Amino acid sequence: MNSFTDFGLAAPILRALAATGYSSPTPIQAQAIPPILAGRDVLGIAQTGTGKTAAFALPILHHLAQRPLRAPRGGCRALILSPTRELASQIAENFRTYGAGLGLTVGVVFGGVAHGPQLKALAQGLDVLIATPGRLLDHIQARAAILGTVEFLVLDEVDRMLDLGFIRPIRRIVAELPRRRQNLFFSATMPDDIRKLVGELLSDPVEVAVTPVAATAERVHQQVFLVESPRKRDFLVELLADKAMARTIVFTRTKRGADKVAQHLEQAGVSACAIHGNKSQSQRERSISTFRSGAVRALVATDIAARGIDVDGVTHVVNFELPDVAESYVHRIGRTARAGAEGTAISLCGNEESDLLRAIEKLTRLHLPVVDRRSGHVRVQPSVVQTVARGAAVVPSAKPKTRRMPAPSRNPIDRVEAARHDRSDLSELSKLSFLRPRMT
Repeated sequence: MNSFTDFGLAAPILRALAATGYSSPTPIQAQAIPPILAGRDVLGIAQTGTGKTAAFALPILHHLAQRPLRAPRGGCRALILSPTRELASQIAENFRTYGAGLGLTVGVVFGGVAHGPQLKALAQGLDVLIATPGRLLDHIQARAAILGTVEFLVLDEVDRMLDLGFIRPIRRIVAELPRRRQNLFFSATMPDDIRKLVGELLSDPVEVAVTPVAATAERVHQQVFLVESPRKRDFLVELLADKAMARTIVFTRTKRGADKVAQHLEQAGVSACAIHGNKSQSQRERSISTFRSGAVRALVATDIAARGIDVDGVTHVVNFELPDVAESYVHRIGRTARAGAEGTAISLCGNEESDLLRAIEKLTRLHLPVVDRRSGHVRVQPSVVQTVARGAAVVPSAKPKTRRMPAPSRNPIDRVEAARHDRSDLSELSKLSFLRPRMT
């Protein structure tokens, strides 16, 4: 498909796409939209930034427009489950944009905000509901959400939802849905847990994939600095002295750590703000807006809080701490090098994080260029070793290419057991890992 007009989408949708400047579908859209329009269950494997939200939003909107029905009170016709509130808000924004001329109602349900407006929206009925599992389950248990009329179930970023322990809430939500429905799953990686869930919930799905499972984003120049943990904050300041790092996302494991890093950067004269689960929704939105406008150079974030942020032109991603879950590295560095641009991912690895680094290399099948600030050696690939001055903050000027390793066998990852409420706010889960798409 070379144009959105080739799909036979409803005229108001095509007008909305034209108004946003989109004319040609991305690969995931070209592969996923036809089978969805045909009524098939779909399993889509695609990284963030590939246009996957539009891949399911456009055919769902077309279907709702072709079969106009009154939105069911207390329920919805299409249910999209998202791991975090930021991603849920971004998905809702896309549905409203693409469906601007259809007169459909779109609502969002997530934790961290008052129940009242959500209860009112549910009571009136919604055509499209985007929700995080924990808060939706609260509304189901309170009988405020009745999901017996759902025609579409979408699970977006399934791998993140399983990492966050949402498997039980998902199963409890699915138990409330009608058996006859269309199921659409999208994930950047495909571990065995997801394959099992696919077998349970999808019926003869069409599988579409636009990138190898666990592949890191193209055009991202990756490198690792071996830095003792107590030196990381000062070294980060040294890195950010480079004005080329104009818009940088810094990932930490914990909410407290994010605050400390942002405070240290501010004290060193580097404009920064933090975003994590302890921040209110208005605080998080204000931080994102400040970062997007360029008023601050660095956004320090936990993985969960950063999920779904829609910011163009991120030049660098810095893993201040390596993620506990190797797949999260793929999601983190995917925040840069979007829409054909190039970007840089820098990881700071302490002595105690060597196993995490090995897990990342094993998963991605890459030898990452490593600068050892302690010994002064750079490992570009096993056969090429350069020497740099001891203690120097060295970023190789010729960005070395990572070298792909033979495919490894993969070990199962320990999952965090689900609790009743929205996982995006739990401190322990903020230690787990993983911005958007313009057409997410």
